[in-house]
Amino acid sequence: MAAKDIEQAVEALVSDLLSGQDAVELVDVEYTKEHDDWYLRVYIDKDGGIDIEDCQKLSERLEEKLDEGDSVPGSYILEVSSPGIDRVLRKPRDLIREQGKAVDVSLYAPWDGKKLLSGVLTGFDGQTITLDENINISMDKVAQIRLHIDF
Repeated sequence: MAAKDIEQAVEALVSDLLSGQDAVELVDVEYTKEHDDWYLRVYIDKDGGIDIEDCQKLSERLEEKLDEGDSVPGSYILEVSSPGIDRVLRKPRDLIREQGKAVDVSLYAPWDGKKLLSGVLTGFDGQTITLDENINISMDKVAQIRLHIDF
């Protein structure tokens, strides 16, 4: 089973588990191999932030579902956590929710001489993001979008 298929299956399971909880939202699912181990990472969030109890509660419930359905072949390490303050914005719902916030956009090829752009995310129409209300970038040119952190 391909990693993307596993991620989609786990995303469906987590969405079902969270469906009765208004506050907690699934942000992302990642299934990846690091060194010799497979990791299944589930990122959740809510207004005001996630605490350890939120992560533990979902982890226990998800582990039960994964064990009974055998959705993930072989052994893996399950991690449930917050996406962090510098989270990657991967899904359309992320780009809609985070409008009005500062982001860093990495591009595949230079645009106006730069491969990294920073600005306020002011729009997303499904195909194009808008930074600072006047910079429109097609999503096929975007390698990654992260929330910007000022130090």
